[in-house]
Amino acid sequence: MPPPELPVETTPLPYEARLDARPRAQIDLVVIHCTELPDLATAREFGERVLYADSGQGNSGHYYIDRDGTVHLWVSPERVANHTRGYNPRSIGVELVNTGRYPRWLDANHQAMDEPYTEAQIVALIALLHVLAQDYPALKFIAGHEHLDTTTVAAEDDPTKTVHRKLDPGPLFPWDRVLREVRLRRFEP
Repeated sequence: MPPPELPVETTPLPYEARLDARPRAQIDLVVIHCTELPDLATAREFGERVLYADSGQGNSGHYYIDRDGTVHLWVSPERVANHTRGYNPRSIGVELVNTGRYPRWLDANHQAMDEPYTEAQIVALIALLHVLAQDYPALKFIAGHEHLDTTTVAAEDDPTKTVHRKLDPGPLFPWDRVLREVRLRRFEP
């Protein structure tokens, strides 16, 4: 069966060619993120920042899904994007535009992630996951960023408290629905 029709806007990040190439068979995991930024334009600005001077690379997912359901490809899945410590070589990162804890990500008194994901985002995500499952036969697993990076750090507003470095995609992500509608299973680190 051919993959469902899914329009994707492709706009590679400036450093995409510097990211390591990888074989398709190496990709067995999709990691779901939320941008924790106000909009797609700000996410793009963050994605274009070179954070690793020695390699000329930055942090980014592969796909971004805006609130209206448009899907953007910024890094080819055949390249290793920097999106989840320890899991990048084997995974595809999918970022959902959502404010999360923006702009006080690490404040102890601002840890709620209360912006719901839009129906258009979830429909587009499920369609994308179907396409990826057909395009990458080794793809078996799905996880949230929060399940893979459980690091805690001192809170910026109160160093006597700790907060989780990553909480995305957060408590409002519809895991039950997504797992019902795609053939991927939850990855347990």
